[in-house]
Amino acid sequence: MVQKYQSPVRVYKHPFELIMAAYERRFPTCPLIPMFVDSDTVNEFRSEDGAIHVIERRCKLDIDAPRLLKKIAGVDYVYFIQKNSLNSRERTLHIEAHNETFSSRVVIREHCCYSVHPENEDWTCFEQSASLDIKSFFGFESTVEKIAMKQYTSNIKKGKEIIEYYLRQLEEEGITFVPRWTPPAMAPSSETSSSCKKQAAALALAVPDPALREGLGSEPLSNPGGAPEPAVGTPDDKLDADYIKRYLGDLTPLQESCLIRLRQWLQETHKGKIPKDEHILRFLRARDFNIDKARETMCQSLTWRKQHQVDYILDTWNPPQVLQDYYAGGWHHHDKDGRPLYVLRLGQMDTKGLVRALGEEALLRYVLSINEEGLRRCEENTKVFGRPISSWTCLVDLEGLNMRHLWRPGVKALLRIIEVVEANYPETLGRLLILRAPRVFPVLWTLVSPFIDDNTRRKFLIYAGNDYQGPGGLLDYIDREIIPDFLSGECMCEVPEGGLVPKSLYRTAEELENEDLKLWTETIYQSASVFKGAPHEILIQIVDASSVITWDFDVCKGDIVFNIYHSKRSPQPPKKDSLGAHSITSPGGNNVQLIDRVWQLGRDYSMVESPLICKEGESVQGSHVTRWPGFYILQWKFHSMPACAATNLPRVDDVLASLQVSSHKCKVMYYTEVIGSEDFRGSMTSLESSHSGFSQLSAATTSSSQSHSSSMISRWRFC
Repeated sequence: MVQKYQSPVRVYKHPFELIMAAYERRFPTCPLIPMFVDSDTVNEFRSEDGAIHVIERRCKLDIDAPRLLKKIAGVDYVYFIQKNSLNSRERTLHIEAHNETFSSRVVIREHCCYSVHPENEDWTCFEQSASLDIKSFFGFESTVEKIAMKQYTSNIKKGKEIIEYYLRQLEEEGITFVPRWTPPAMAPSSETSSSCKKQAAALALAVPDPALREGLGSEPLSNPGGAPEPAVGTPDDKLDADYIKRYLGDLTPLQESCLIRLRQWLQETHKGKIPKDEHILRFLRARDFNIDKARETMCQSLTWRKQHQVDYILDTWNPPQVLQDYYAGGWHHHDKDGRPLYVLRLGQMDTKGLVRALGEEALLRYVLSINEEGLRRCEENTKVFGRPISSWTCLVDLEGLNMRHLWRPGVKALLRIIEVVEANYPETLGRLLILRAPRVFPVLWTLVSPFIDDNTRRKFLIYAGNDYQGPGGLLDYIDREIIPDFLSGECMCEVPEGGLVPKSLYRTAEELENEDLKLWTETIYQSASVFKGAPHEILIQIVDASSVITWDFDVCKGDIVFNIYHSKRSPQPPKKDSLGAHSITSPGGNNVQLIDRVWQLGRDYSMVESPLICKEGESVQGSHVTRWPGFYILQWKFHSMPACAATNLPRVDDVLASLQVSSHKCKVMYYTEVIGSEDFRGSMTSLESSHSGFSQLSAATTSSSQSHSSSMISRWRFC
């Protein structure tokens, strides 16, 4: 594979002629480049009027390579041919170089150009490009490639330093000005001029330069004669090195090259709006500066943006009022690094209510608008703080987070949002501060973390309880005067407080008819009927202790009691005529009993959770960290109204509720999932390594699995 390099435009704020005087001092050797041992002039031509000067040198290099590799190759030095073509009339210097040593095994081409700045004739621009093609090298192709790239990038970094070193040397000698070339008083005869031109052309073509005829897509350039074209351009189509440092940050030479080549490819091939340089750089960083991978993901993202009109979302889309009122998130000043700060009070947000009121698409669109606003704020902060700012910080407060946030359609919506944001807004999250993480958080983290990119996950800092107030906490990242008031700070935060979305705002059944939410809910949720004397039970086998059983169910009709039991032996499968376990199929859902009637509680099976009474219309989410392997039975049982004491009259609510339960039948919609012990422990380990105060929460969660209080349950009314 051919490795290519393209530099940005480097600007010297000195006239071209003075730069040329400094450049010539690099020869025949340069003490600032230790590997450059010596050089000999092979050919030289100077036009009669002095405007054209072409010189060809044979350069001797001492490559920093392992002694064994040099011994195998049979050489101590590597030789390059360098041809410099100076045109004083046009004020340009073109430098072409290729390797002479091992030219049949390794092909190295380089082209450099010094020229006058297009907007200031007293400044000089410099650009260079190169290619490396290792065909074969005694089985050490990969090693040679690494050595060559390391040596080349090292010399690139020194290039500007060397010119500036010799400029200072000239200044010390009193040379601060070199006059421009002027034509002689007498023009040469036409015959002599023609002869000079032929000699110059012959020398110019003496060294072939296929590298110059290769574009980013290996397409021939428009110059069939092979003469080097000027490498300068307008600021609109060239990237200046100073611009890169000011607005994009410190990049290595190879990273600069990747940015320039991908940007050039987009300009040549993409129809439509070209992404800003900051955004191109984000895709490159997300793919470790692999141009092919970055190009593929960026093209997919550009297509997606066009299809969904994302470029116009801030100007054309107004979020529904319910989002403005109940989405508990908003922008809040900036962190200590100047990054825009986004605050999300996830624990106070009714994710289920938002999804049921708006649907997944509206929620996703709102998150996209937040990201687009984040990109805009990064640009503004870059100008305000005078340094590159390409990402934002997100502060997530989890106070109030409970198992209701594990409502599966809500989790599905969250996973889709993560997927879309990861694909189209890479490297935009600079830091994620998760505060007041409750005991339920490891379960949510285990479900969500596999969908988060490793690079993104390393930016998470997680704090349990009030750990964020201690050393290494919030004050390390946010100035005291802008810490929000709900985190015991002094700054009023205008982020909505969230709260439950009124059920009156939910969409009707007719509106849900064609929604993915309904289809997906019907796909993963199962329905069951619960009768008086005939509970519904499901069996979950646990192989490893410390696995996590999670559940999510809605009580659609009647009141039920929810129980969890453990048994060391498996219940017998249901049989039609069995005196013990039996099953019933009804139009309203299945009904299965697994606990044999001859089993005794405390001998054959045990209760691992206290019974939970659930009323009609409630939505219940919970989890249980298992203590032992074996068989766990989740049971939904008909809840009988307790007999009223003789001294008490029945309450009106109780009477009405009993009248609503027809035929002693209840109905539930449920979904269960088991998080394996290994996955759960792995998520805990990743949390503990998040450079945070999460260890206390981890210990609390682990120890909770040794007690009967290991269940985390939340419930709320859904209808």
